[in-house]
Order: sequence, then structure tokens, then C-alpha cells
Amino acid sequence: MDIRLPFDKDGGKIAGAVAVIAIFLGSIGPNMGWLGFLMVVGCLAFFRDPERVHPSRESAVVSPADGIVLKISQCEPPAELGLEGEWKKISIFMSIFNVHVNRSPIAGVVERMLYVPGRFFNVTLDKANEYNERRATFMRTSNGTQVAFVQIAGLLARRIRCDVVEGQSLELGERVGIIRFGSRVDVYLPISAIVSVEEGQVTVAGETILADLA
Repeated sequence: MDIRLPFDKDGGKIAGAVAVIAIFLGSIGPNMGWLGFLMVVGCLAFFRDPERVHPSRESAVVSPADGIVLKISQCEPPAELGLEGEWKKISIFMSIFNVHVNRSPIAGVVERMLYVPGRFFNVTLDKANEYNERRATFMRTSNGTQVAFVQIAGLLARRIRCDVVEGQSLELGERVGIIRFGSRVDVYLPISAIVSVEEGQVTVAGETILADLA
């Protein structure tokens, strides 16, 4: 029987290490023990991974991250992405209080992946998508529409983990990885996509519909 824990696998490992520290603190005194207990609870809360119910509409593009819509724009993507012409871009900011497990914005096949090492500027700045450490995933739907999403590290985020590989088929809203401690995800959509969110809107990964590709 496959049982999924309510938190990401990285959370279990880190919480285990923190638990060892908590036991040591508890041996010092009850007050320190409570501090250790709160550290473990806080760790598991950060790495929480709740189940989500994705929409049934095949043409829907869902949010890959919990957070807030930072910016919606029409632009030419960075040259490194290899996306020609103008695209619609939706940037989602994740604070340290959000669920940090990322999900596939569409149902389709992973065509290509790109990792770019970089720095750790504040992700609310425009230069973050050009200078920060990031990982791009390029997908294509069954009818040939291409969508890309970029996981961008931030001031506190120091690790981007992606659990998918090139050639893998993903369902809408399927888990794809995690970014630790607050960051940003950019979604690139064709110009024809109809955006259904606004700047400042709160998003739920795998559930909030960002746009429609129909």
C-alpha cells in the first residue's frame, strides 16, 4: 500500500536531523526541549505537501506554485530559453509561508530542461530572471502547444529540486519539485493564451487557473 506523507521528502530528512537537535536540547532542560519541539513542527510546516484537486478542463493552465501573482506581462524571454518572439509571462512570488512544492502547469510531455547557475537577488526584481540561479522546464501539450516554466532561486532560496526528466509525461497539477525558503516561478505562455488571473491575486498550486490555451 502506497502511503503519501503530508510533507515533502526533503522535509522528513531535515525534520529528522532537527529532531536529534531537539532531543539534545531537551536533555538540557524542559524549556529548551519545547524550543526543539517547535523547531521540528516548524520544519514540517514549511515542507508541507497537501493534496490538490486540479480542474478537469484540458486547455487550462494551472499555477505551478502557491503564492501571489507578482506580474503579468508580454515580453521576449531571455535568449537562453530559446523561445522566439513575444510570449505572455506570469510571475508568481512564493514567501516562506507558502507551500513550496511546485506542480506542472499543464498536461503534456517534458521536451527539454535547462539549468542556469547564478546569483540570489531579490526575486521581486526584474533582473532576477536573468541573473539568479534558475531551472527551466519546457513542455508541450498533446495538440502541440508549448509552455515553459522557470523555477528561480531568491535571497533565501538556495536549492531548486526538480524531480522530472526529459521525455516524461506529466498530468495537470502533478508534482515536479520544490524550491526551498521562498522564491519565484515564471510561466511563459503563447500570445494566444487567455489569462484569467490578475496581479496581486493569490494562487494555489495545481488548482488556480492562470490561463486557457483553447
